Amino acid sequence: MAAIGEDELGQLWEIFARFDMDSDGSLTMLELAALLRAIGLKPSGDQIHVLLDRIDSNRNGAVEFDELASILPELTEDILNNQERLTEVFQMFDRDGNGYITAAELAGCMAKLGHPLTYSELTDIIRKADFDGDGVISFSEFSAAMGKSTLEFLGITLAS
Repeated sequence: MAAIGEDELGQLWEIFARFDMDSDGSLTMLELAALLRAIGLKPSGDQIHVLLDRIDSNRNGAVEFDELASILPELTEDILNNQERLTEVFQMFDRDGNGYITAAELAGCMAKLGHPLTYSELTDIIRKADFDGDGVISFSEFSAAMGKSTLEFLGITLAS
């Protein structure tokens, strides 16, 4: 098992912080699940429970950064690469670069990709991905909503 380098640790911290929605320094089970899905893993609820039980060394019901980092050295490169690809796809949709995908940006990009959306489809996608209800999709919402199968459906491959 390779050790995590300082650069990788910094990048992993950035990823961790993006999914720490309440900025309390730990990931709840839902935040951990979102992070895992964002990096291309599709754990079941039971698998997330088992993982949380395995890595929650202080038994507080959440995962702190050091706990996450301690089990992921062998996956760090894959996590960072997948996160980088997700960021690239997000930026493709976030045309104005403000950190959010609006309905208009989503509709425009989907049309350019050859998948024009009806108004009903567009509002349904926004409703399902906009977890905090602010009318736009943030990067963490995008990451949580975008699983590998969804990207494949959109015709976007995250091949290495």
